[in-house]
Amino acid sequence: MLNNNAIDARWMDAAARLALRGRPVSSPNPSVGCILVKDGQVLARGWTQAGGRPHAEAHALAALEPGAARGATAYVTLEPCAHMSERGPACAELLADAQPKRVVIGALDPDPRTAGKGVSLLQKSGIEVEVLDNERARKSLAGYFARADFGRPHVTLKLAMSLDGCIALADGTSQWITGETARAHVHSRRALADAILVGGGTWRADTPRLDVRLPGLEERSPRKVLLSRNEAPDGIEVIRSPHDVSKLDGLQYLYVEGGAGVAASFLEADLVDRIEVYRAPIIIGDGLRALSGLGIGNLPSAHDRWVMAEACQLGSDTFTAYQRRR
Repeated sequence: MLNNNAIDARWMDAAARLALRGRPVSSPNPSVGCILVKDGQVLARGWTQAGGRPHAEAHALAALEPGAARGATAYVTLEPCAHMSERGPACAELLADAQPKRVVIGALDPDPRTAGKGVSLLQKSGIEVEVLDNERARKSLAGYFARADFGRPHVTLKLAMSLDGCIALADGTSQWITGETARAHVHSRRALADAILVGGGTWRADTPRLDVRLPGLEERSPRKVLLSRNEAPDGIEVIRSPHDVSKLDGLQYLYVEGGAGVAASFLEADLVDRIEVYRAPIIIGDGLRALSGLGIGNLPSAHDRWVMAEACQLGSDTFTAYQRRR
């Protein structure tokens, strides 16, 4: 039998998974998940809608008849907003009016317009509030927190390589190292990003489409960004340095693909928050390496930087993801 803490954690994990439905189309707002539960049954679910409104709490409450949320527990991945907006009411006030018995929050909002104020407003309305600081909730808001903490988007570096760490043959041929299932998985990851970045060498060699080609998700193709000293073609943004990602307006999630030099430059600048590795069961030998020099002078400095976050089999290929320790 699960205790109350375990039950809260389970529902919060579910709310965090629900929040993925709004990523990245909720931009410029973070994608938040909300689940209203009473007597172990789900009354309503909500997530931040396209363009940032309605918020998750408003989306969930709108599915209920007036008074139906009274006595329930609301699980929300981010502290309900407490500031008024021309685009919609404050979610803390909506919840205060709906009068659930409890509001369980996955993470406090770093936005000074809400930070702590949402919790206070709910408590003053007689609602019990608990803040879990839930790991899955925080991960679902990684881009939002990266903006708040570092002033830049959350950066995922994708690498597709052979067993011996090559991304291409010696002549540069790279299509296809991984199989069809792994490539479809890459497109699902692209669909979660606000923008996708490649280097100038990759662009000149391959002219990649950098879009999402999964049925039903084509409209989630991200913005295209080029790391290059040259001017970019129409419709593609250009930055000169990895640190310029902070200047890309409205980005919470950046997906970096293509080029050993680009990968190394982002890693050397310590701008990578997550590495996603697709490894094919092939050996290339004398090929192009996945990474160029990183300037690491000793082995101790290379340890304790990354922790495995995810792993699965994709057809004959393997997928592993690693999170940066900070």
